[in-house]
Amino acid sequence: MMLLLVVSLGLAAVLLARPPLGAPARLRRTGVSGPVVGRKAPSRGGFARKLRGAGRGAQPAAPMTLVVQQLAALLKGGRTPARLWEEIWDVYGSSGSHAYGLSAGSGAMLAAARAAAGRGLPVSEAIRRASPSAFPRRDKESRIWSELAACFDIAEASGCPLADVLTRFAAQLEVEDDADAARQTALAGPKATVSLLTWLPLMGLGLGMALGVDPLAILLGTPWGLAALAAGAGLTVAGRLWSARLVAAAAGAGAP
Repeated sequence: MMLLLVVSLGLAAVLLARPPLGAPARLRRTGVSGPVVGRKAPSRGGFARKLRGAGRGAQPAAPMTLVVQQLAALLKGGRTPARLWEEIWDVYGSSGSHAYGLSAGSGAMLAAARAAAGRGLPVSEAIRRASPSAFPRRDKESRIWSELAACFDIAEASGCPLADVLTRFAAQLEVEDDADAARQTALAGPKATVSLLTWLPLMGLGLGMALGVDPLAILLGTPWGLAALAAGAGLTVAGRLWSARLVAAAAGAGAP
């Protein structure tokens, strides 16, 4: 029993020490800003290189937060709508959106917004038209693009500076990213417990064989053993499925 306890505690320590997969890291505000009044504005290529450096440090879990922050920074720097999307395209589109964290769907949305801005058409309408083909299944990324289009509509209808609207929107996305990261951290313990409890029966069989007992002969050679094996396997599978549903429900509880 002491050996089993030591092995169990060791396995639990390994599982708990392992970081949860897919846990999104918080995206800090980039240090990218527009030109200071009275200074010469940087060239488009120079600003794009700065944004590329910021994009390389971004985590692919929530790249749209960084994109919205960069849009707000460019607007505060005095970029026109056409040049705004052109410079964002230089960062994420011309060199391949996958290299800097954007998905294929967001790359298509970015191309549609850039084309509309270049022709002087409403960017919000272009985003909404491109959304069904870019995101066949509605997810968080498509929701962010829809809300981004709404930001353009609100700024146009109310007269509020678009840079301020996007800054507040980026702050909201940061809060969502932090909440998602907190949920993943809170779920790391339950996930490790489920994994540990799933492996404990097999560890018990191995320990019994190491002690000179033949547990397989008892489980497979007697009616009571077969009944115990069937009941244990069924309860293990049911517990695993139930735990997975609980974890999935908790993980999606804060998702809009």
